[in-house]
Amino acid sequence: MPSAVPTETSLSIIIVSWNVRDLLRRALLSIFAAWEGGDGLEVIVVDNASTDGSVAMLRDEFPQVTIIANANNLGFTKANNQGLAVAHGAQLLLLNPDTELEGAALSTLSDYAKEHPAAGMLGPQLLNPDGTVQSSRRRFPTLPVLFLESTWLQGLTPRKLLRQYYLEDQPDEVCQPVDWITGAAMFTRREVVAQVGGMDERFFMYSEELDWCRRIKAAGWEIHYVPAARIIHHEGKSSEQIVAARHIHFQTSKVQYARKYHGVFIAELLRLWLLGQYVWQTGIEAAKWALGSRRPLRAERIAAYRCVLRSGLRYRHPLQGASS
Repeated sequence: MPSAVPTETSLSIIIVSWNVRDLLRRALLSIFAAWEGGDGLEVIVVDNASTDGSVAMLRDEFPQVTIIANANNLGFTKANNQGLAVAHGAQLLLLNPDTELEGAALSTLSDYAKEHPAAGMLGPQLLNPDGTVQSSRRRFPTLPVLFLESTWLQGLTPRKLLRQYYLEDQPDEVCQPVDWITGAAMFTRREVVAQVGGMDERFFMYSEELDWCRRIKAAGWEIHYVPAARIIHHEGKSSEQIVAARHIHFQTSKVQYARKYHGVFIAELLRLWLLGQYVWQTGIEAAKWALGSRRPLRAERIAAYRCVLRSGLRYRHPLQGASS
């Protein structure tokens, strides 16, 4: 049920949510506390068929929020594009529902964007709930990173390679240009979306922000990390609800990214490599199960890995997934 939109909307915040009602409430409360008075602010929540009463909560407690209630889970990427299509703001913030704004995060990002017209995308500093800095800025992945990062071999990957990828060679507290930022909080401009389009909907979830930032940079815009804007991120509270789908969407999106930027041959090599990792992991978990080690956990992992193998990590996603 759309709400009345202010005549002059300076900032539109788009939140895609799936079954995280209580965290969504906290996110919205932090937004309205950060944007005192509410003038010029538009908040759009795209609900991906939640079953936890999220939509009812929004209607009862936040009548000022525009709600798009999907009958099915359309995925993180498509749902964000739905929000972008109806947003009125000159500035746009795509925000996860498992976030909480600290202090003047919104005004800090808005002011920084006005002062840096070449910046097409801004990423705040993300914090873990305990206050430690959460990794949220990256360089574009090299082929070794694509093949090794987020696999069981990551621990054996040369540390220098990962430090460069995660920008650990740069200080956390300094504003800096980066290649891309993670999708929990992405601040951009209407003219950027008009020029490069929204997110690529071939990515159901995961790697969509990597692709989007790459397209934005290719169009001549800069991506900036702005640590003065701080946002707490309760990471993965939607996706952790469905373990097998999370694995499938993450790895399939990685393959899709490789296909888009490195060609079909590299993408197929990556797909087969990743499937091989799951065969190996299934064998390891089966051996531990046979030895009597934490059998319920081993059985759960084996079931999840078998789902991944059955999927083939093809471009069509066989499981309905989470939205954040």
